[in-house]
Amino acid sequence: MKPSPFIIALILNTNRRADTLECLRSLQENHYSELLTIVLDNASVDGSKKAIAAEFPSVLVESLKENKGYTGNNNTGIQIALEKKADWILVLNEDTILSADCLEEMVWVGMSSEDVGVVGPLVYHYDEPEVIQSAGAVMDRFWISRHIGMNEKDEGQYALIREVDWISGCALLIRAEALRQVDWFDERFFYYNEETDLCYRIHKLGWKLMIAPKAKLWHKGVQRNYSPSASISYYYLRNQLMFLKKNHAPVGVRLYNWGYFLRTVLSWSVRPKWKHMKPHRDAMMEGMRDYLLGHWGKRPDHASH
Repeated sequence: MKPSPFIIALILNTNRRADTLECLRSLQENHYSELLTIVLDNASVDGSKKAIAAEFPSVLVESLKENKGYTGNNNTGIQIALEKKADWILVLNEDTILSADCLEEMVWVGMSSEDVGVVGPLVYHYDEPEVIQSAGAVMDRFWISRHIGMNEKDEGQYALIREVDWISGCALLIRAEALRQVDWFDERFFYYNEETDLCYRIHKLGWKLMIAPKAKLWHKGVQRNYSPSASISYYYLRNQLMFLKKNHAPVGVRLYNWGYFLRTVLSWSVRPKWKHMKPHRDAMMEGMRDYLLGHWGKRPDHASH
């Protein structure tokens, strides 16, 4: 077992220069010697590439030829990382800040057992640094996912290393060997639910998914009062139904999910108190249609909100 495995960190950037630079600074402060960072730049026009090259000359910047979403863009990076013989691949959002020992703690948990396939940190809200965003995640008997500890103040209740069902996609440390055994991210998802699907498939092969609680990370993208756009409703519904189908969820589970979605659409259609949810209702109906028609990938631009 290598004491210091070679890690390649992948960071997507689309005109998020300030966030990406702040993320890179926190990675640099980890002082992990066997680390190569690759920024996957999606046609940024805000001077990101120039700024990254000036401040972090050792960081590789890979210009993406087309936008394939979170899934396809990260798959481009995964291919590069595997070709460069990475032992572990860190898929990292550009709007995250790592504690100075975050990477070391995740690596320690990952290397503690040969059957650990994915490791995640303890994720906090950026605007509430002591409030947990995710201590890993679980799926209930109806295959509906939820984050452990969401919006709880950290009082040490998740201080033990624990096995979970899946890990937030804002920071995934994935063993290269596990990635070689699966088809990476399913690019049909484009965005949303893709990490749940990847974690499920890796776990099904016998790998463990672990949370390293001493590895702390702050995520800007989701706040306590987070109000998702209608496009999130589209991707969540369509991708949840696809996730259930492709992973052969029991018929009862699929029927429950369909019933839940149909009840929600009906409620948002007839109850006056939900009239403000009309864009979400329309997006969900569009998601149902596209699922049934087998339309995957990016939501059509003309329908975006």
